[in-house]
Amino acid sequence: MTNPHPQLINDEETVRDIEVIRPEVIKRRPDFLAANRGKRFVNSSFILLAHKRREEHPIAPDTIRYGITVTKKIGNAVARNRMKRRFRALLADLLPKYGIEGADHIMIGRKEAKERDFSAMKADLEKALKHLAKKL
Repeated sequence: MTNPHPQLINDEETVRDIEVIRPEVIKRRPDFLAANRGKRFVNSSFILLAHKRREEHPIAPDTIRYGITVTKKIGNAVARNRMKRRFRALLADLLPKYGIEGADHIMIGRKEAKERDFSAMKADLEKALKHLAKKL
C-alpha cells in the first residue's frame, strides 16, 4: 500500500516544528467591556469587536484572545449553545490565520445566525477579520 501523503512522512521534523497558534478565551467581564471600546464590524449574523490591548496588560502582547456573547434574545439554551459551538468552530479555524496579534476579539450573536449557512458565516468572519485588521 502506498502512502497518499508522502510529503508528511518525509518531512516529520518540519511537521513537529510548526507551532499551532491557539487563541486564548476571554473570561473576565472587564476584558469584554474594554473590547466594547474598540472597532466593530456589524453583520446580519454577528457583530465582531476587536480591541488592541494596552502595552501594560498582563497578557503577552502577541497573544490572540477571543470571547463569545449570546444573549437570551437568541432563543432557549439549546439554540444559544449551538450558536456558541458554531462560533467557536469558526474562530478556531480563522483566528490563527486572520486574527490580530495583541488584540481581543469578541463575537456577539444575532438572531440571523441561527439559520445562516456555516460556509457563509465563515466567509463573513474572514471578511470581518480582514476589515478590522486594516482599522486597528
